[in-house]
Amino acid sequence: MNTKLHAVADADGRPIRFFMTAGQISDYTGAAALLGSLPKADWLLADRGYDADWFRDALKDKGIKPCIPGRKSRGKPIKHDKRRYKRRNRIEIMFGRLKDWRRVATRYDRLNRAGFAGG
Repeated sequence: MNTKLHAVADADGRPIRFFMTAGQISDYTGAAALLGSLPKADWLLADRGYDADWFRDALKDKGIKPCIPGRKSRGKPIKHDKRRYKRRNRIEIMFGRLKDWRRVATRYDRLNRAGFAGG
């Protein structure tokens, strides 16, 4: 069984809030769970998995501008700020760091089956 971690990060890519779902669950579930605890912000950057009209409307009601590209299956394309969206790499870097810490905390690099021969 897989899991999916949904996170809210600040402008510097530091995690603020987390929500975990089963891997096969839609991203909309994580969006709905974290929506009520979003901090004050001007923009929210998210990937295509969070593209839903209800989510965009809820963000606008909170005074947050969504920067979410539209799904490819969407009939009418959604405009988003491509330059601003490029800053989403900070979020990807945050997830990479979390995975590194998980590796250290669970000591994956110390297991013999992982190719480490030391003691």
